[in-house]
Amino acid sequence: MPRVGIALGSNLGDRLANLQAACKCLREIATPGAPFLQASIYQTEPLFCPLGSPFFHNTVVEIDYFGSAFELLEMTRSIEQKLGRTGTTVRNAPRIIDVDLLYFGDAVIDTEELVLPHPRLGQRRFVLQPLAEIRPDLILPGQTQDIATWLRYLATTEPPLVLVTEA
Repeated sequence: MPRVGIALGSNLGDRLANLQAACKCLREIATPGAPFLQASIYQTEPLFCPLGSPFFHNTVVEIDYFGSAFELLEMTRSIEQKLGRTGTTVRNAPRIIDVDLLYFGDAVIDTEELVLPHPRLGQRRFVLQPLAEIRPDLILPGQTQDIATWLRYLATTEPPLVLVTEA
């Protein structure tokens, strides 16, 4: 059964409660009895978002999932809808919750609907830092360096993350 990395973000409403609700939903679909890893929650500045967008709260979780990556994608979209996310035509608009698949075991998927490992995972401190907290030794399919090394050599103008709460 694959270990699956999932990034969570929220910048509308009660951001901490939104992340906690998403984690609760993910626990319900994760394989019972398998480890549920969750990084600390960080406040991050909005990147590539419309001007005036509120700050985010972000974290990363890792679960075991019994099913396909496409089934999990549908489940994560369902979680977003359940928690109140609505569609918009504005790219990176503020949102109640964002649930993104980062990796699905050793799977490499490149379709119009889903690309795994996530193509921008290695460019984002708000994903790499929490992921390195729970899986520093993870080497993604097609890569030779672990997540901790990616974070150490990350070239970004992204400001440092601010710890909100320990997981």
